[in-house]
Amino acid sequence: MRVAIVTESFPPEVNGVAHSVLRTAEHLVRRGHQPLVVTPAPARGAECPPETFGDAAAGEIPVVHIPSVPLPGYPQVRIALPSRQLAIAIAGHRPDLVHLAGPFVLGARGMRVAARLGVPAVAVYQTDLAGYAHAYRAGRGFGEAAAWRRIRAVHRAAARTLAPSSPAAQDLTAHGVPRVRLWPRGVDSVRFHPRHRDAALHRALAPGGEVLAGYVGRLAPEKRVDLLAAASALPGVRVVVVGDGPSAPGLKAAMPGAVFLGRRTGDELARCFATLDVFVHTGPLETFCQTIQEAMASAVPVIGPAAGGPLDLVAHHRTGLLVPPRDGAAVARAVAELAADPARRAGYGRAGRAEVTARTWEAVGDLLLRHYAEVLAEHRGQPLPPAPSSAIGPVAPALPEELPA
Repeated sequence: MRVAIVTESFPPEVNGVAHSVLRTAEHLVRRGHQPLVVTPAPARGAECPPETFGDAAAGEIPVVHIPSVPLPGYPQVRIALPSRQLAIAIAGHRPDLVHLAGPFVLGARGMRVAARLGVPAVAVYQTDLAGYAHAYRAGRGFGEAAAWRRIRAVHRAAARTLAPSSPAAQDLTAHGVPRVRLWPRGVDSVRFHPRHRDAALHRALAPGGEVLAGYVGRLAPEKRVDLLAAASALPGVRVVVVGDGPSAPGLKAAMPGAVFLGRRTGDELARCFATLDVFVHTGPLETFCQTIQEAMASAVPVIGPAAGGPLDLVAHHRTGLLVPPRDGAAVARAVAELAADPARRAGYGRAGRAEVTARTWEAVGDLLLRHYAEVLAEHRGQPLPPAPSSAIGPVAPALPEELPA
C-alpha cells in the first residue's frame, strides 16, 4: 500500500502529532508498505531533518518539506505556505490513500489534493484547535467558532475521521463531524519502564527527601502548568517540570521552588519519568495525552484533569486521581494526598503499568491498517475485510465503532 501522510508537525519537533506520525510511518515500513511524509519545513538555520528519515536497516521514510512561516505568538509552531510542491509530492507518490495528521492548514490543502486525485483520505483528529483558540482568546470567541468551522470542513470531506479518545469522538460528533471512529495511541513500555528509576537523580532533585511531583510536556498557555503553583508550595513536595516553550519564563517566576529541567528526550526522558513519585498533567484540552501513558508505563501514579483524553486513561482511585480541570487547589490536594501515602502511590503505579503494557505501537499500528483496509474497501465497493481480534485491550468506555452524526 502506498500512503501519503500529510502532517502539520514532524521530528525534530517534539509533540504528540510529530511522535505519532513517526511511529505510524515506521509501522507502515515494517509491514511492507510505502509511506511518504509531507510536512512544514523547520525554521531557517534550525536543525533540518534529511529528505529521508530512519535508517537503512528499518527502511527509510521519504520526507518532503513545504516552505513555512512561524505561527504568530508561538514561533515554535510552523505553518506551511501555499505551494505547488504539496500536490506534486502527493501525485508523484501515487498513493492508494492519504493520511491527514491533525489537519488544519497543510492538511486541509492535502484533503483538496486527495479529492482532485480521487484518492480516499483518513483524517486523524489530534489537537483541540477550538479549545486552543479559546485559550489564546482569539477574537473573543470568534476564533473558537472559526476553528470548528475549519475542523468540520476538513473532516466532513474525509472518508473516515479517527479520534484518539471517546471524549474527542463525542466532541467531534456533537459538532457535526460524520464517520468518526476510535484510534488510540500506543506506548513504548520497554523504553518507559520502572527499572529506569534513578536513585541518584532523585537525591539530586530532592536533597531533602521530598516527594517528586512532575509535569512533562510543552510549556504553553493551553497546558496550564501554572496550576502547579499551589502544589509547589506544599511542604515535603518538590515540583519538577520537564519541557520548554513560551510560558517558561513566567512559570519559573511563579514557582521559584520548582526544578525546571528543560527539554529531555529518549532514554534521558524515560529516566526522568521513572524517577518521579507522582506525575501531574494540568492541561484541560488534551484529546488523548501521551505523557499520561508514558508515566503509567513507568509505574508512576497519575493526577490528571477530568476532561478530554485523561478520562479514558486514568482510572480514578485505581491508577491515579482525576481532579476538576483548571483547579489549582484541587491539584495541590491530590498531590498532598498521594505524597502522604507511599503504599498507595506504589499500588496505583503497578496498576497503571499493567493497564498499558498491551497498548504497543505495533498493536495500534495494526489497528490503523485495519481502518485503512476498510476505507479502501468502501472506496472500491468491495466487501469489508474480516475483523481481527484486538490485542490492545480497552482504552475507553464502551462506544459503538461509528458514532451517529
